[in-house]
Amino acid sequence: MTLTRRSFATGTAATLAALATGSPARADRVLRVGYQKYGTMLLLKARGSLDTALKPLGFRAEWREFPGGPQLLEALNAKAVDIGVVGETPPIFAQGAGAPLVYLAHEPPAPKSEAIVVRKDSPIRSVADLKGKKVALNKGSNVHYLLVRALEEAGLAYTDIQPVFLAPADGRAAFDGGSVDAWVIWDPFLAAVEVSSGARILQDATGLAANHQFYVGERSFTESQPQAIDAVLAAIAVVDRETNGVQDQQASAAAARELSPAVGMPVPILAKALARQSWGVAPLGPEVIAGQQHIADTFLRLGLLPRPIQVADAVRQARS
Repeated sequence: MTLTRRSFATGTAATLAALATGSPARADRVLRVGYQKYGTMLLLKARGSLDTALKPLGFRAEWREFPGGPQLLEALNAKAVDIGVVGETPPIFAQGAGAPLVYLAHEPPAPKSEAIVVRKDSPIRSVADLKGKKVALNKGSNVHYLLVRALEEAGLAYTDIQPVFLAPADGRAAFDGGSVDAWVIWDPFLAAVEVSSGARILQDATGLAANHQFYVGERSFTESQPQAIDAVLAAIAVVDRETNGVQDQQASAAAARELSPAVGMPVPILAKALARQSWGVAPLGPEVIAGQQHIADTFLRLGLLPRPIQVADAVRQARS
């Protein structure tokens, strides 16, 4: 049985209600949550509501920050993380490498939250102008697929550019220092470079990539602790429901003020990023799975994925 977005939201609300009325439990078990400086998970951390949701099950949250999805999934593969949030591409590479990951849920598309940027005074005016240029990106991250698709649309091959694989902090330094010609990056790093240096968006993911957020779990933990997983997803659904509509300028500014101390980024940068984000956690349906499979097949064709994978094999089955 496939859950609809509505039934998923209803189910997660019921999960929280059931947990809230359960008998008190000592929170002596740790659920390790991998997060990045973006998305609903960051709001959940800032509000501190996850421990409340987990306590009836005897769990408490331990938060572990990562610079990108690939690094988070390396930790999941090493069983150092139980659940986390990543973009589209990292779970594909992780599944190709045999990582024990399970897709749990996703957020709606947010194509404007990732982009190829150039410096404001750059002579590069189109993606086609990237031929022969150095382009920085976090290898295996969500923007890896954006770059591939943008090059294809511009009539260029992936081999026509010089990829420079750098984590976000190093990518920003290389971009500002002029050692690369362009940078492919996601929010809030995208918003930061726009606001602070006037970087120009060459191409965002509109029409090229959906840019979903995916919640993923380590397989053995997901299978042995389904109630804990459900509690996390229920807490995420509450934050999504409360934050839906944050694309409004006033609402995004309010959410940014809440997040700013936890993220360590100025309110204007976070407000810009939040206004481009999507909200509404839901299980993976056939369309989303097919989209992920297309990304996997694209990387396999380019020789970037070591073996064929079936994304559907890594999707959590609906609980009856």
